[in-house]
Amino acid sequence: MTSLVRHVTIDCTDAYALATFWANVLDSKVSDDDVPGDDEVLVETVGAWLLFIQVPETKSVKNRVHLDLQPQDRTRDEEIARLLGLGAVLLDDRRNPDGTGWATLGDPEGNEFCVERSEAERTAVS
Repeated sequence: MTSLVRHVTIDCTDAYALATFWANVLDSKVSDDDVPGDDEVLVETVGAWLLFIQVPETKSVKNRVHLDLQPQDRTRDEEIARLLGLGAVLLDDRRNPDGTGWATLGDPEGNEFCVERSEAERTAVS
């Protein structure tokens, strides 16, 4: 093996605020070493570590890479409702009447991410 992905890095205008949002999304926490005002803030999760880097420019175009979330202990729709309550915005609703599909949301800085069906929902439909 030659390389492993160490972090998924996300540029942002307020690293601590956006990291706190994502820590809440992923039921994790901001690293104990990070405080408000830091230019780099880490969120360690089971699936991937997210590193938020403060940059001067704001987001201006669609993400070339985005995260796809799969709820573990609730349905897709319950997770979407929870994330909207945390400050996410619904950008594109691709949910279908038969229960398939996903929704694209935006985080507080406009970075797109998707919410897919849980494994239990996938199994129930197949």
